[in-house]
Amino acid sequence: MPYPFQLIDVFGEGPFTGNPVAVVTDADEVLDTATMQRITQWLNLSETTFLLPPTDMDADYRVRIFTLERELPFAGHPTLGTAHAWLAAGGKPKQADRIVQECGAGLVALRRDAAGLAFAAPPLLRDGPVAPDLLAETAEILGIRADQIVDASWADNGPGWIAIMLESADAVLALEPARHFPRRVEIGVVGPHPAGHPIAWELRAFFSDQHGGLIEDPVTGSLNASVAQWLFASGRATDRYLAAQGTRLGRSGRIRVERGDGPLIWIGGHTETLFQGESGF
Repeated sequence: MPYPFQLIDVFGEGPFTGNPVAVVTDADEVLDTATMQRITQWLNLSETTFLLPPTDMDADYRVRIFTLERELPFAGHPTLGTAHAWLAAGGKPKQADRIVQECGAGLVALRRDAAGLAFAAPPLLRDGPVAPDLLAETAEILGIRADQIVDASWADNGPGWIAIMLESADAVLALEPARHFPRRVEIGVVGPHPAGHPIAWELRAFFSDQHGGLIEDPVTGSLNASVAQWLFASGRATDRYLAAQGTRLGRSGRIRVERGDGPLIWIGGHTETLFQGESGF
């Protein structure tokens, strides 16, 4: 049977400037895990998601999130893209001011306002210092000296990120990392823009594909969420800021970060349906 889908641009300043995600908006249990993985690999985007009825009565919908290699419990730009697609397909949230997504990481809250959609950063699965030998290995992968790293922390909210801070946005943009590494890595790098710049932080994200190659993600919601938690906890950020990602790839990803009540942090950005249709299988 045919399945409706949307291709959503997430975090871009305009069409084709963010990170695309494919959303199959009316999946069902006939699509098993192996089929979902094959569809994802064929589409060859960093993630494809599949909308399903919720199993938790507090959720508005359930989503399964796949990379080219595996299923993830949570990912950021697929969360915003999936919520956008669900709304565009006629979804009506149970709460007027909240959308609740059910995924492998549990329930994730989203809000919708004039600025667009934003998700609440989920709790970290792992944080804290990075072991010295792993930090040295990470520096080698990034093609820099270990003493160029200003700070580092685990920032794992699902994908498994290690966050690396460099002295400046320029240092982040100058990175020329390795193209291949024999084991899986997920490295996020962040550096500050000068004071007064409209963008506070520049980010880049590098991770392994299914063949061991290292690729750069255009804009990464999960990384921005965990980095924001790190920046707020360390006092490097205090209220709200705008981050950029994808610059070296010719994208203009813009991520709105805002601190809410208590530990709550909102990660938002523009979402737009650029293509839609039905599968032919």
